Amino acid sequence: MKYTSVFEIIGPIMVGPSSSHTAGAVRIGNIARQILDEHPTKVTFQLMGSFAETYQGHGTDLALLAGILGMTTASNDVPISDQIASKMGVEYSFTKANAGMHHPNTVRIEATGPTRSVKLLASSLGGGKAEVQELDDLPVKFTGEKPTLILYHTDQKGFLAKISHILNIQGYNIARLTLERWKKGELAITVCEVDEILHDEIIQMIKASIPFLKDIKLVQTI
Repeated sequence: MKYTSVFEIIGPIMVGPSSSHTAGAVRIGNIARQILDEHPTKVTFQLMGSFAETYQGHGTDLALLAGILGMTTASNDVPISDQIASKMGVEYSFTKANAGMHHPNTVRIEATGPTRSVKLLASSLGGGKAEVQELDDLPVKFTGEKPTLILYHTDQKGFLAKISHILNIQGYNIARLTLERWKKGELAITVCEVDEILHDEIIQMIKASIPFLKDIKLVQTI
């Protein structure tokens, strides 16, 4: 993870106490919520490393919960996210886990909503930065710092070319484009980061242009 200014190391405007254990955790939860794209009904958080050892004292549990409820790092309600979750009827749990070699501030989130679910493994890297490393058990890499398309689709020849063409003719510059799949010809996930804000029109255009697209989610910067 690269830093471009000292302010990124100090951290963002946030509800404290820690940019790593609070702000980064909110971002991770918020990314999961954006991919879920509906109100969560049940969420499990598996905490690893220092997250597992200090999550209550540093407010990591409240921060992760706040993010999955849709809050941002600047929300005043982060410290009472547990109360809000209870009022909303959201079931949640925190457990400690050991999932191998990962950054010390790592969490696996499994979130379920009324119609779908999502699994995500991500780390808080300091200065409020976060990085997703797995999505629905596939290895991926993205931070949510740029507008990001998450495309669920059948693995077919020409898919990346189609996405690139659509974005290009609409004036979007692709910063990163990666595809991961379970097996050739079966379900795949493409992650596409762009430099410009993505609007609903481009989402609808992609849906209409690619018949073997299963689902598409948008992660906007927070």
